[in-house]
Amino acid sequence: MRNVEQVSSVKNELLDIFMSMEVAEHKQRQKSAAVRYLRARRGIELHNEFKQLERDIAGFDDELMQ
Repeated sequence: MRNVEQVSSVKNELLDIFMSMEVAEHKQRQKSAAVRYLRARRGIELHNEFKQLERDIAGFDDELMQ
């Protein structure tokens, strides 16, 4: 009976360790995904800013030519 209790205790301990590792990995994946999302968003914003700047410059050039 004592061996069964010890085995059960060890199983529970291993399961707890495994679950805590899974939680830590999940948190790390979430952080990485958030960083990728923010970088992508900033890249899109920069692209749009450059396009707007090009339009503004083109409009300015048109005004100078007239």
